[in-house]
Amino acid sequence: MGCGVTKSDQFHKQSRKAVTTIKAAVLIQRWYRQYVARTEMRRRYTWHIFQSIEYSGEQAQIKLYNFLGYLMDNFTPSSNERNLISHIFRENEVCRDAEWERYFCYKNIEVPEIYSGPHLTFPLTVEQAVGLVEAFRNKKQLHSRYVLQLLLETWKQLRMLPNINRISTCQSKEITVCGDLHGQLEDLLLIFYKNGMPSLEKPYVFNGDFVDRGKDSIEILIILFSFLLVYPSDIYLNRGNHEDHIVNLRYGFTKEVLTKYKMHGKRILKLLQKIFSWLPLATVIDQKVLVLHGGISDATDLSVLARVDRHNYVSALRPPKKRHRSSAGTSIDSDLDEDVWSTNRIFQRRTSLTYPKPLGARDSFQNRSLQDFSDRIKVNVVDELEIHKRKQSVFNLGINRSEKDMSPSVSSDSVNSDTAKDEWKQILDLLWSDPMTQDGCTPNEVRGGGCYWGPDVTEDFLNRHNLQLIIRSHECKQDGYEFCHNRKVLTLFSASNYYDVGSNRGAYVKLGPDLVPYVVQYQASSMTRELTVRQSVGRTERSALKVLREQLFAHKSDLICAFKKLDSENTGLVSLSDWASAVESVMHLGLPWRMLRYQLVTSKLVTSNHGMIDFHEWFNELAIAGPNTDHIDQSLLETLYRHRSTLETIFRIVDTDNSGFITIEDFRQTWKLLSVYLKMEITDEAIFDLAVTIDSNQDGSIDIDEFMEAFRLTDKKSRLERGRSMFMGTANDLTKLEGDPNI
Repeated sequence: MGCGVTKSDQFHKQSRKAVTTIKAAVLIQRWYRQYVARTEMRRRYTWHIFQSIEYSGEQAQIKLYNFLGYLMDNFTPSSNERNLISHIFRENEVCRDAEWERYFCYKNIEVPEIYSGPHLTFPLTVEQAVGLVEAFRNKKQLHSRYVLQLLLETWKQLRMLPNINRISTCQSKEITVCGDLHGQLEDLLLIFYKNGMPSLEKPYVFNGDFVDRGKDSIEILIILFSFLLVYPSDIYLNRGNHEDHIVNLRYGFTKEVLTKYKMHGKRILKLLQKIFSWLPLATVIDQKVLVLHGGISDATDLSVLARVDRHNYVSALRPPKKRHRSSAGTSIDSDLDEDVWSTNRIFQRRTSLTYPKPLGARDSFQNRSLQDFSDRIKVNVVDELEIHKRKQSVFNLGINRSEKDMSPSVSSDSVNSDTAKDEWKQILDLLWSDPMTQDGCTPNEVRGGGCYWGPDVTEDFLNRHNLQLIIRSHECKQDGYEFCHNRKVLTLFSASNYYDVGSNRGAYVKLGPDLVPYVVQYQASSMTRELTVRQSVGRTERSALKVLREQLFAHKSDLICAFKKLDSENTGLVSLSDWASAVESVMHLGLPWRMLRYQLVTSKLVTSNHGMIDFHEWFNELAIAGPNTDHIDQSLLETLYRHRSTLETIFRIVDTDNSGFITIEDFRQTWKLLSVYLKMEITDEAIFDLAVTIDSNQDGSIDIDEFMEAFRLTDKKSRLERGRSMFMGTANDLTKLEGDPNI
């Protein structure tokens, strides 16, 4: 017998190799699946953090506006508090458009010879519109004279358009629909690069939310308005919920305009209020596809929306004012109808912010939606008659009616009031609503305005109006788009990297004669294209956790109180489960706190306490630093941190001349307003200490931007740190988490 390797030995050796290879492949596959699962969970809950905080901010803005509206309706015209805020509710000071045009006149504004930006002549040409795109790409700024002139021409053009534009693909091969841009010029430039500039052969529908959050909102408006003037039958602009001067106070557009156009910014903003109110509400393509910004409700009726006076809704957050013309021809405003917003104001005014009209429990006041506020107070017939008697001597009612029909009538006004309230609710729903997976229609408590509507509402709406698809925007989606309701609702979002670099793609959709949506996705940052998936998710995750840590620190005292309730023996320790439930009870963000523990609480802190969390030490671990303000009342500081955006919004309102500065007295009144809004006591002494801290030159005025920056929380952990992921658990950890009801 030879000693060579037999065929049998070779076979067994190859078999062992094959088994080893298969095992290795299975291990690699298992590892990869776990990696993909972790990455997806990280992406999903990072997204949840951003979205929860974003919607919480929108809800706070609506609650604040409700509160200010309540003050306007229930306090004397001479009260200091009412005077501070009244100007934001004066939306129709002058009646005639000709008078507005004189106010917005640009002819006395000279363009200096050293100006190197684009020059405009009217009527605009295609070359000038394209030139504006190139100028803004190169960081040029358009002179305020040309801005006002362009906006005036846009205002005139928009006033000729219907509430609902109806367009057809027959005129061109395709129509391109874009979603929210939110001041991100880079996205608009990329869309034009990939899809082509607007033209007769390349019509576009832009679906609202052109402004806020991003830094180039005014440039986006100028580009869109210029192409609208050049191609009025091929560019269609729908209004979004951010085309609203009240929303702009909080989300940056007001500040952007006043920063870029210091001398004429106030006039530009006032003209933009007019323009926003004249933007069409929706667009219908080939009588089958409805494009609108937010959504619908079970009461949405296109025939009602088609005939409303949309320009009356300068802010969609409040019913419009009813305009009366005096004998002198001057417009005088009253609220939409006294039976909706207040009782007889002449006799039932209160004289002080300290003693408001009884409103019920303030907790319920804070949580009410816009619709609840409109139904809050009902006037009786006697009050109604008294109001009309007093108005007869001053007003000629019915601006658009002939003199024969001008005699006031309780019954007709009551009908008009109900109609106007119904119109307002329809517009509010159209701009603010979101779809949901379950059937029905419920108030949108997350945003604070509009509704959630289900597949059954979509089906009924499409059948009633003989439509086949709704394209809406309003919600950021990770892929830039999302179908729901049996693919009969398409959400489209065109601002990529919305929360942070790598957080989401942008998308636009092309519709041909077959009306089958063709979606194009993109990401407008070169940095994003250079990152791996893991790097992109990690960067976005770190940014989300930074924001979340700041939010947790701003609620420190409430969180400690919640922890102490669960720490009956005063050990300073709570279990992981109690920690998670306590944090949610304070934050109300609906986040998976047990899962987030991997990043928010170090394993060292847990293991050293036998699975319990030292909540005092935990706050040190959050690594959040505020300014050196030991001499300032700490409860006041925490209020500032927690309600920073709300406080800045009130500052912007109080700054009536848009100078960026307010007096010490206005500063005090602002804090008093905030204290009433937040149901807390803030002493004059604490406010004075705060004012002295920031008024370093003692000139008696406070720079709003400087104040807000001085009291900004900073995350001492770098945004680019290479810390552990919030989902770095083992496979066993992931299995345990699957059964956790908090996830």
